[in-house]
Amino acid sequence: MKQPESVNMGDKKDVAGYRLQVAKEDLEAAYVLLKAESYRGANNRAYYAIFHAVSAILALEGVAFKRHKDTLAYFNKNYVAAGIFPREMGRKIVKAEEIRHASDYDTFYITSKEETVQQVETADKLIQLLSEYYQNKYDIS
Repeated sequence: MKQPESVNMGDKKDVAGYRLQVAKEDLEAAYVLLKAESYRGANNRAYYAIFHAVSAILALEGVAFKRHKDTLAYFNKNYVAAGIFPREMGRKIVKAEEIRHASDYDTFYITSKEETVQQVETADKLIQLLSEYYQNKYDIS
C-alpha cells in the first residue's frame, strides 16, 4: 500500500533509533528465555538483538541488505576491519550467527547454558557499543 505523501517515514537517525530499540527488546527477551532455561530461544533472540543493532548502524549510512549474511559481512568489513569496533566483536558476531543457525535448523543441535550465556553477553556488549556509537554520532546524552 502506498503511503500518503504527508506521512513522514522518518530519517536515518529515526530508523537507526528504532532498530536499536528493537535490538534492546530482543536482548530483554533473550535474558527472559535464558532465565527460563530455554537456551535455543535465548540464542535466537540474542542473535536477532545483534542483527538489529548492526542493522541500526548501517541505517545511519542508508545501507540495507536482504540477506543477514551480507549485512554482517558489510558491518565486519566497514566497521570492524576498519577499527571502529573491536575485532573480537566481529568474531563473536560470526559465532552468534552460526549458533543461531544451528539452534534453529540443526535437528540434533543441543546448546549448553554456558554457550547461551556467552551469546547473550555478546549481544549485550554489542548493543552497548553500538548505542554509544549512535549517541556520539548524534550527540545524544
